[in-house]
Amino acid sequence: MAQIHDIILSPVVTEKSALTQEDNTYVFKVGMAANKLEIKDAVERFFGVRVSKVRTLVVRGKTKRFGRHYGRRSDWKKAYVTLAPGNVLNFYMEEGEA
Repeated sequence: MAQIHDIILSPVVTEKSALTQEDNTYVFKVGMAANKLEIKDAVERFFGVRVSKVRTLVVRGKTKRFGRHYGRRSDWKKAYVTLAPGNVLNFYMEEGEA
């Protein structure tokens, strides 16, 4: 079984992901080999919350220019994790917290 830090790589902090938090859904960058059950288990163990649904998708890397040469960014996997009612995650520190 994979370690938690191999499954959950980082939270995705974008304007769109901030809007999904209103629906109690959080977005994470996860390992390419991670499946929905592993992601659910890792989030529940790491954050101590109940997960009701996990949706995943693979974000395809873009083709970019690096000087005169063309290259391609790596593909990565994104997971939308919906928490059960009454559970919440707080990635942002409020003013005065340390």
